[in-house]
Amino acid sequence: MKFFFKNSIVILAFVISFSPYSWSQSPESIIDEVEKLYQGNSSRVKITMKIVTEDYERSLSLEGITVGDDLANFRILSPKKDRGVATLMRFKEMWNFLPKIDRVIKVPPSMMMSSWMGSDFTNDDLVKQTHLSEEYDLTLSEKEDSYIITLIPRVSTVTVWGKIQYHILKEPLMPTKQIFYDEKGVAIRQLDFMDPKIFDGKLLPSRLVMVPLNKEDHKTIIIYDSISFDPDDISEDMFTLRYLKRRF
Repeated sequence: MKFFFKNSIVILAFVISFSPYSWSQSPESIIDEVEKLYQGNSSRVKITMKIVTEDYERSLSLEGITVGDDLANFRILSPKKDRGVATLMRFKEMWNFLPKIDRVIKVPPSMMMSSWMGSDFTNDDLVKQTHLSEEYDLTLSEKEDSYIITLIPRVSTVTVWGKIQYHILKEPLMPTKQIFYDEKGVAIRQLDFMDPKIFDGKLLPSRLVMVPLNKEDHKTIIIYDSISFDPDDISEDMFTLRYLKRRF
């Protein structure tokens, strides 16, 4: 997603006056444009994350700041029992701050596919800030109103996915769905992009729904409550381990 998830995790900016037909319609150029959604030189976001399982439902309110593709800091605002739990992402590394024990814990590589904040997104979704057109081989097919781009990882690409299928609306240019397949070609999870809204002059999906297809009655919903691009109060020194313990 880039988020979050710039993969995702993740994480992409669309200017509403931009014409989807003003560039060469190669799969690489389309993906590169869509990857800009939610991106600026820096950003500040507030989101609501709803985690649904067959046994319970849980809702978290979070705020986050980012700089470029490689720096992100997210912190839980509510519920009260989780307030202050935070995640720092710097390039390909990740740390969590747990205020109850006042400890910063580095997330090891072996835990990157584990759940992030108890959701259906993984730590890897937050950290994977790859340029898809550089990490995957792309093929393009079209429907009347949409593109379908299939991404196959290159030999050098580190990923658990055997294939990703990306569905993109032609006008306005905007993602509608991602389907993730394992190496055997079995669909494992689906990410839907929904409810386009204008944030700080940009049109983008305001609701992301991640559904693990191998878990019945599970899903995670991310709702963007607010996004501001290129605020003048964010600097790179806000993405350090020392700052992780502070409230931004």
